Amino acid sequence: MIPFLDLKAINERFESSFHESFQQFLESGYYVLGNQVKLFEANFARYCGTKHCVGVGNGLDALRLILEGYKILGKLKDNDEVLVASNTYIATILAIKQAGLKPVLVETDLDTYNFDLASLKNSITKKSRVVMPVHLYGQLSQMKEIQKILKENNLLVIEDAAQAHGARNDEGKRAGNLGDAAGFSFYPTKNLGALGDAGAITTNDDDLANVLSKLRNYGTSSKYVNDLVGFNSRLDELQAAFLNCKLPSLDMDNNRRREIAKRYLSEIKNKKITLPKYDGSEDHVFHLFVVRVENRNEFIDYLDRNGIGHLIHYPIPPHQQKALSDYSDLSFPNTEKTHNQIISIPISPILSEVDVERIIEVLNSY
Repeated sequence: MIPFLDLKAINERFESSFHESFQQFLESGYYVLGNQVKLFEANFARYCGTKHCVGVGNGLDALRLILEGYKILGKLKDNDEVLVASNTYIATILAIKQAGLKPVLVETDLDTYNFDLASLKNSITKKSRVVMPVHLYGQLSQMKEIQKILKENNLLVIEDAAQAHGARNDEGKRAGNLGDAAGFSFYPTKNLGALGDAGAITTNDDDLANVLSKLRNYGTSSKYVNDLVGFNSRLDELQAAFLNCKLPSLDMDNNRRREIAKRYLSEIKNKKITLPKYDGSEDHVFHLFVVRVENRNEFIDYLDRNGIGHLIHYPIPPHQQKALSDYSDLSFPNTEKTHNQIISIPISPILSEVDVERIIEVLNSY
C-alpha cells in the first residue's frame, strides 16, 4: 500500500532536531510568544521576501485577521465585497464572513483551478474592495493579470497562500509577497507543516503588521494594555520551534514534488485521466497532484484494489455546503464539474522511485 501522505515518515527526518528544540523549549521556561516565534517570523519573512511576518494560530485566522486589520485601518468596512474562488476550501470563505465582509464567489478555470479571469473581471462591482486569489493545490494564481485588472479598480490583494509555500513567479518573487498581505497555514499536511495547528501572515505594510501584532494577542500593545478589541490567535512557541527545524528543507522538498509531478505528466498516458496543466516553472509547488476522471467512484475502487492512496480536495463546493446555504441558488459549472471529478494522488517528497513507478503503472492500466 502506498499511502496518500505518510506524515510520520515525513517528520521522522527531523526527529533529532525536534527533540533538541523541545528540550530548549522546556529549559527556556517561556512558552508563549517567545524567541522561537520571533525567530520563525524573521526566518519566514526573509524566505518570502517580505518586511514582516506575524505568527498566528492557523490559516483561517491569518486571513480573518488581515481583513480585521484593514477594517481598523479604515481600508475596509462591514459588508464590503471580497472576490474569492468558488472552488476553494471553505475556510477561505469563513474568514471573510467572520470578518463581517461579503464573499463574492468567482468561477474557476478548468486548466489552472484558479480564478477564471473573465469571471473575475465581470464580478467586480462598486462594492468590491478586495480580491483574494487562492493559490490552489500549490500553483500561483495569475497574479500579473489580476494586478492589471485591479489597477483600474483600486482593490486590495490578499493572497490565500495556505497551499503554496515557496512557489515563485517568473521574477523570483514568492507566494506571500505578491499582494498587500498573505495568509499561510502550517497545518501538518502542508508543504511546510507544523505538528499541530499554526499559521502566519506576511506583508510589507508597516501599519498592518503593527495592528496584527496587537490583534492576535487580545489587542494588547504591552502587558495588560489593550488598544484594540483583539483575538487569541498566537503562533504556538513549540510549533514555531518545529517550523524553524523544517523551513531550511522546504525548497528541497518542493523540488522533489516537482520532479515527481514531471514524471507523472510525462509518463501517465491514459485518455480516461485528465492531468493538471504545468509549464515546468517554480510557480507550482504541488501541494497536491490533482487529476480528473469522469467516473470517480469506479476510479477510487480501482485505486483501492491496487493499493494507491488518494483523497478528494474537495468533494462538495462551498456554495453547496449547508453552512453557506445563502449561496445555494448560485451555479458555477466549472467548479461543480471539478468537484465531481477531481481526485488527488500521492505526491509526497519522501515517495521512492519505486513508489512513483508503481503509481504511474497503476494509472496507465486503468
